[in-house]
Amino acid sequence: MAPSRSTTLLILGASGDLTSRLLLPGIATLLRSQPSRRVEIVGADLRELAAGDWHDRVRTALNVGGAQGAAAKAVLSSTRYVATDATDPVALRALLDSIACDRLVIYFALPPHITELVCGTLEQIGVPDGTILAIEKPFGDSLESARRLNALVTRIVPEERIFRIDHFLGLHTVLNLLGLRFANRLLEPTWDRDGIERVEILYDETVTLEGRAGYYDRNGALRDMIQSHLLQIMALIAIEPIASVGERDLRDAISQVLRAASVVDPVRHSRRARYTAGAVEGRDVPDYVAEEGVDPSLGTETLAEVQVEIANPRWAGVPFILRSGKSLAGVRKRAIVHWKAPAHVPKGLSGRDTPDRFVIDFKPDGFELHLTTNGKGDPFTLEQTVLRGELGGGSLLPYGEVLASILDSDPRLAVRGDAAEECWRIVEPVLDAWRSDAVPMHEYRAGSRGPRGWRTN
Repeated sequence: MAPSRSTTLLILGASGDLTSRLLLPGIATLLRSQPSRRVEIVGADLRELAAGDWHDRVRTALNVGGAQGAAAKAVLSSTRYVATDATDPVALRALLDSIACDRLVIYFALPPHITELVCGTLEQIGVPDGTILAIEKPFGDSLESARRLNALVTRIVPEERIFRIDHFLGLHTVLNLLGLRFANRLLEPTWDRDGIERVEILYDETVTLEGRAGYYDRNGALRDMIQSHLLQIMALIAIEPIASVGERDLRDAISQVLRAASVVDPVRHSRRARYTAGAVEGRDVPDYVAEEGVDPSLGTETLAEVQVEIANPRWAGVPFILRSGKSLAGVRKRAIVHWKAPAHVPKGLSGRDTPDRFVIDFKPDGFELHLTTNGKGDPFTLEQTVLRGELGGGSLLPYGEVLASILDSDPRLAVRGDAAEECWRIVEPVLDAWRSDAVPMHEYRAGSRGPRGWRTN
């Protein structure tokens, strides 16, 4: 049910790419799915933007997302844009005073250092009762900054009204992982160090910078994807059985996994690479360092891989390999659970050289179960048979699911403060090793599967 109270979504950084490309289309799919929902959208940023320009952006997003009727008309009739400096106490106070609603959601579509400055201003001037803060990843840029930002935002509003956004973890993706894991007796008895040899969590993309050099070149693949999204996916795959999918049970279990996780040897158990000139899906791609807006002196990687170990009785000795990269040969957004080979295969059966594995695909959600069976021609020769299935998906775009959870005050999809800090703790030794050049920078041709010799290619 849509909330009866009036809600205003204040987007700070509204003139940026994130708002046009993801936030506004997400709102549109939410209104299409829930046409009775009412929300006012106020955009704010330093950049001057004509009222007509802002309305055109909102209208375009609503049309593309399929929002129609009274819901779309209500948004268009009330939305507005304010050019202001949100780090200035007087300007921010005036902006907040101009908003009349029962509940305010402040969405930070801003770089981490600007988010921290704005939060400092909010601490000075205060926020209306019931305000929700929604903060885009990365949450800080180090463990120290994450701790500092956590302390700051919890002085503004309590933890339960802080939504650290991980758009990769939509509600259906989370529930699909939990359903596969805990609702299938076939899987649960083998889901531990006795049954599983290794787990790979892969996020290969064909896209390049797509105009995001200003952000990406200062973060790279490790910070952009592994530190946030992939560690959260790892935690969901590795969690202990939970009593419910309620917010506290779920987030407590995720944090328990992250506290036990580490990169034991940051030099031996991490790799990085950067793409060189090539072609991706028929498009010519230049060297990464030749891309517009890239500073070669930063040494930014476009492909990262780390091996994480979880020090608990269930997972001790099982490597979790997390990989993410851009400008690769194909899209892979999946987790692969590799089971151990059986202790003994009867003599007289041959041909089997690939252990069974379970593949979980994300966006679109699905699965593949690779099982060893007798061959079709020669029954004494074993081969792999693949069983495929689709998993339930929602009607909303990822940001539509995120915004629905925020507007409904459901923090299950948000990253809790302690989990955000643990993710930085896990990757910081790797970042330190890379800064000291203890780990070489490999290269791979744009459009290839990655550097030669990488097992995850």
